[in-house]
Amino acid sequence: MSRPRRTPLDALHRALGGRMVEFAGFSLPVRYGSILAEHRAVREAAGLFDVSHMGQLHLEGPGARAALEWLLCCPIATLGIGRVRYGMLLNHRGGVVDDLTVYRTGPGQFFLCVNAARRERVRAWVREQLAAESGGTGRSPAGGPVRIEDRSDTTALLALQGPRSPEVLERAFGVSTRDLRRFAFRPVELGGHRARLSRTGYTGEDGFEIYLAAEDAEPVFRALLDAGRPLGLLPAGLGARDTLRLEAALPLYGHELDEDTSPLEAGLERFVKFDGPEFLGAKALREQRARGPARRLCGFVLEDRGIARAGHAIVSEGCEIGRVTSGAPSPTLGKSIGLGYVPPPLARPGAGFRVRVRDRELRARVVEIPFVPPAHLRRAKVRED
Repeated sequence: MSRPRRTPLDALHRALGGRMVEFAGFSLPVRYGSILAEHRAVREAAGLFDVSHMGQLHLEGPGARAALEWLLCCPIATLGIGRVRYGMLLNHRGGVVDDLTVYRTGPGQFFLCVNAARRERVRAWVREQLAAESGGTGRSPAGGPVRIEDRSDTTALLALQGPRSPEVLERAFGVSTRDLRRFAFRPVELGGHRARLSRTGYTGEDGFEIYLAAEDAEPVFRALLDAGRPLGLLPAGLGARDTLRLEAALPLYGHELDEDTSPLEAGLERFVKFDGPEFLGAKALREQRARGPARRLCGFVLEDRGIARAGHAIVSEGCEIGRVTSGAPSPTLGKSIGLGYVPPPLARPGAGFRVRVRDRELRARVVEIPFVPPAHLRRAKVRED
């Protein structure tokens, strides 16, 4: 059995008291102190995560745009330089090979930030599909050459998340982010270290993802910690990352998404360019849309005491109708929440079913998701009120 890989910050995590676990083939901190405290820090102030396990696959060349337009179900032609978009790679059945973010860094330059556990699969899939479309020439469907480079091993990725994240960056490095919009990025210098600063994240809060050379990760991480602690920042691990993304109802590959699950079943049809250029998996998705998916992802709150976990059966009238994909107590709501796939009529808010936890069947009620609205929507509601 192979040993888990280590990120460039492994020694620092251990020095900070991180409790290390294996995740997606990497050794990562699940927490440093309390998951609850780290979760609340991100909601109320800021949290700093090491997400260097994520993969970075770069595509460059005259055919890169056309290649990604074919490979991804989200539109690429309208993606401006300096902008980021969420998207999915699909197989021919419409199942999700991976969900990712795509960055446009130049006219024919892009990179994909992909899930760590899917890095090799995505790299192989992209090469295979381009070879199949080009007759083995390595050219895109539009005919232009495409260079593919995996830079995951030389790239570190930090996630600074929470409402005070802009203050932390300004205190640490004098960097102002007032002109950086959501889903945009730009090059910056952080204490003499070149980086790419992206206003994105996986927590539902305002915040940033910072791409930089692996050897620069530790000094930047330390500087952010030092500047952020007086503001309430905490280093945060996988535990808080999971509860935060669950409250925001953000899918986790291997739980809500896999190669047998389509974007329509997952409620992600808004990221599918049905009226745009043709893409891999489009035919299967159109057919599924016409007949209607047999199941839909829903969010639910337990009405009985207990905790729903991934894998627990969802039952109605004594019959198993689905499975929980993710579940945990919500620190923000003070309730046990979860996501799962059920027949469409039972996926509507207000519907009820039960979750089988050991020898008990706990009552659950379907609610609107996200459970906790993203930060920009919460701010908009405050302005309206």
